[in-house]
Amino acid sequence: MGGGLESRVNYDGIVFVLIHSPLVGPLTWSRVAEEMRGRGLEVAVPTLEDLPDSKEPFSMQHTKSVSLSLGNISTESPVVLVAHSGAGPLLPVIRDAIPNSVHAYVFVDAGLPRNAATRLELMQSEDSSWAKEFQEYLEAGGRFPNWSADDLGEIIPDLELREQMVAEINPRGLDFFTEPIPVFTGWPDAPCVYILFSEPYRRAEAEARLAGWKTYVLEAGHFHMLVDGEAVTELILDLLQDVSAKTP
Repeated sequence: MGGGLESRVNYDGIVFVLIHSPLVGPLTWSRVAEEMRGRGLEVAVPTLEDLPDSKEPFSMQHTKSVSLSLGNISTESPVVLVAHSGAGPLLPVIRDAIPNSVHAYVFVDAGLPRNAATRLELMQSEDSSWAKEFQEYLEAGGRFPNWSADDLGEIIPDLELREQMVAEINPRGLDFFTEPIPVFTGWPDAPCVYILFSEPYRRAEAEARLAGWKTYVLEAGHFHMLVDGEAVTELILDLLQDVSAKTP
């Protein structure tokens, strides 16, 4: 890794769309976005929004948020869709809703799409015993996440960033976790990359590797992009360099 910008694929005209989990907020990608822009890359960081009284599925509302954030970008500009955590299963829905072609998909410590699967079902396939307890918690009226700044101390050492992260947390109930998320026929239609940071996503990384995707394991915390935005940016660009070189 770390080949330097001189040897990189030319990203002129390509837009990096950094998508945060619906459980948190756009702060997730703030340091990577800053680093990418400092390198002359075009970046969009949508804020996934939904209304409590809306009849639309959460996934559709979040997809609209991404579409709106790309409103000032030419439809001729290819995009790299980069998802963290719970944004992973949304990538096919987002791709299906935007006119731009996709240069690549990047999953960063993220769940993988599976047609019509709910988030709870995806969790069950990763850790069935934990998912059963989690379902019972949600059915009893619980909401997740409910982290405090202290809870995130080990993975986000910077207190100010932790407090900002907690301020953006969006706790969800059973209806969010039991909503099926569609995947269009023929997905993925572009190269995929998987970056693993933390143990809960190890099965997703293994699944990506078996599918022939370019994968990389960096032992770190789930929000490592807020700890070392430069390293995460470099890693994303290096892995995209690899897959782009193999794409006709």
